[in-house]
Amino acid sequence: MRLSEDNLVQAIEVLLVEDDPGDVLMTKEAFAEHKVGNNLNVVSDGVEALRFLRREGEHADAPMPHLILLDLNLPRKDGREVLEEVKKDEGLAHIPIVVLTTSEAEEDILRSYRLHASAYVAKPVDFEQFIQVVRQIDDFFVTVVRLPKG
Repeated sequence: MRLSEDNLVQAIEVLLVEDDPGDVLMTKEAFAEHKVGNNLNVVSDGVEALRFLRREGEHADAPMPHLILLDLNLPRKDGREVLEEVKKDEGLAHIPIVVLTTSEAEEDILRSYRLHASAYVAKPVDFEQFIQVVRQIDDFFVTVVRLPKG
């Protein structure tokens, strides 16, 4: 949630691009436990992420996200490719993207920042730590950072 210009709290739209059902469930639980009123939309591969963002096919009425949580290792279209395409698209480039992935490879970190990721976060394997990381991302991007209206 964020404050609008008239100081009313507004939910933000978050797009989670994640193919691991366990990580999707943990992220949903983190949002629920944190009493986050934000809307979490989920797609499971890179092709579907771009369709969602471009409002194509079944996603014609999809909300434009204010924040994207992106895994790198995705089927059909890799998260790195998604990041690159989004940041090259004038209509989407303004959306902050947090890379949330199991990879701790320096090459992935460097490439993600070169492709203009807003942040790079390695997923903890521990459930409680994972929940805490998702809460911190949400707190930072929703409470601290000013997001574009979308």
